[in-house]
Amino acid sequence: MRVVRISCVGTRHLSPPSSSSVLGCDAHSDDASASASSADDASCSSTPSWRIKKSLTCVCFNRKRAYERICSNLTPLQEERLKRLRKRMKNYFDASQPDHQDALKALWSATYPGEKLQALVSDQWKNMGWQGKDPSTDFRGAGFISLENLLFFAKTFSTSYQRLLKKQGGKRAAWEYPFAVAGVNITFMIMQMLDLEALKPRSFLRLVFLQMLSDYENPENEWAFDLLYCVAFAVMDKQWLEKNATYMEFNDVLRCTRGQLERELMMDDVFRIEDMPSFSLLS
Repeated sequence: MRVVRISCVGTRHLSPPSSSSVLGCDAHSDDASASASSADDASCSSTPSWRIKKSLTCVCFNRKRAYERICSNLTPLQEERLKRLRKRMKNYFDASQPDHQDALKALWSATYPGEKLQALVSDQWKNMGWQGKDPSTDFRGAGFISLENLLFFAKTFSTSYQRLLKKQGGKRAAWEYPFAVAGVNITFMIMQMLDLEALKPRSFLRLVFLQMLSDYENPENEWAFDLLYCVAFAVMDKQWLEKNATYMEFNDVLRCTRGQLERELMMDDVFRIEDMPSFSLLS
């Protein structure tokens, strides 16, 4: 293994589908010990695991023969955006709050343009894939951000949103996944995958995502998380069709979806969510 002299305390060479290594080194040493990990593990039961040693504060990624430095010491912009994203993640859905009610109404309007919602508690919600007539009971797992994600998807990629909602394309199972509840589960899965609530980074995936978070110009929005959600939903549906899955296999499909997202986020050419190969599934 060739060790590169570089001013950082951790170096990772990423070049899927070959194996990758992490080098633990100091700022002026060519000596390192490596622990190998496969970056192209295609199995759903064993997804890539990029863990950061406690002593490391910076990792350098070899992408296209150029080293990119990603540090756990966040920039002020990254700190601010992570703070706002964490706040969104901790915001529980409250049916008594007017802004939460308005968001539900907006989701209905974006999903069924021209069709009037009779009431916030209505059997109409079941058509969208909620478990009952009161969708607020389904937000407990992921909170208000899961509603924001669905609304973002509906407004930003309306064609894909409607296709998935109506289960268009491919051979469908007799017992399909409920669209809206699946969306809540996807939000929760992404929150776990990125490990954003941890005080200190425990995975390279989180550092890569935070780097992406700083690339979006509008300081008021964390577009990276919402865009990743849309990609995840499209990947999940694709996995569902490829596996001819049924409702009872939803968790397996979701696990495979997470593995696919992890592999794409760690690819050499992926610097933004839009660079992910599966982003092309959206329209």
